[in-house]
Amino acid sequence: MTRTRPRPRIAVLMDENTSSGGSRYEAHKGYFHRLIDAGAAPFGVPYEMSLVNEVVASFDGLLTAGGRFAFPAAWYATQTSGAPQTARPEVEIALVRGFLGQDKPVLGMCAGMQALACIHGAKLNANVSGHDAGGPHEVTTLARTQLCALAGGRLSVNSYHREALATLSGAVIASAVADDGVIEAIEIPGCRFAMGLQWHQELHGLDHPGQAIFGGFVEAAIPR
Repeated sequence: MTRTRPRPRIAVLMDENTSSGGSRYEAHKGYFHRLIDAGAAPFGVPYEMSLVNEVVASFDGLLTAGGRFAFPAAWYATQTSGAPQTARPEVEIALVRGFLGQDKPVLGMCAGMQALACIHGAKLNANVSGHDAGGPHEVTTLARTQLCALAGGRLSVNSYHREALATLSGAVIASAVADDGVIEAIEIPGCRFAMGLQWHQELHGLDHPGQAIFGGFVEAAIPR
């Protein structure tokens, strides 16, 4: 089949091996392959402030991967995180603000969702008990959100997080919640596409209804 338009170029802010010294960037292949499946051309980007302006100018959208690291202390509602320190937050804040400032779409996954929300005034709990790491659970999407329009009203998703949003702000809305009340997805109203997912959609099968989220994200990244 002949492609009639260029693939949107997506910057993928990668994870790093914080648990074993932080010497390598890493990202699950699922991030890249789901974006390719949706019609995008994804490229990994490092934690380097000197590249931020060039990345914002050169790419059509931003996906921020999950990870295990400590966010800024001011982002926590109570106690701070015991996770490793990293150079990522400074770069992530600048990238998210840069892309949204140019009305380019942003999709945050797990830690990426938490950062997207906290950049807009939300707060975190450093430890959420009762979640079965890796285990499936149900979430309900909220009506009149982009997530609900893309993926439907009820999803079975995975769980790999120990931190979760404690409070939102006037700039952030919840677009999915778990049965135990944990906020599982957020959106930033007024943006073309600014969505965060607490779960790892890239790890689900191709027949999972949530894969439509990648399609919606890539569609929003097509240059206007």
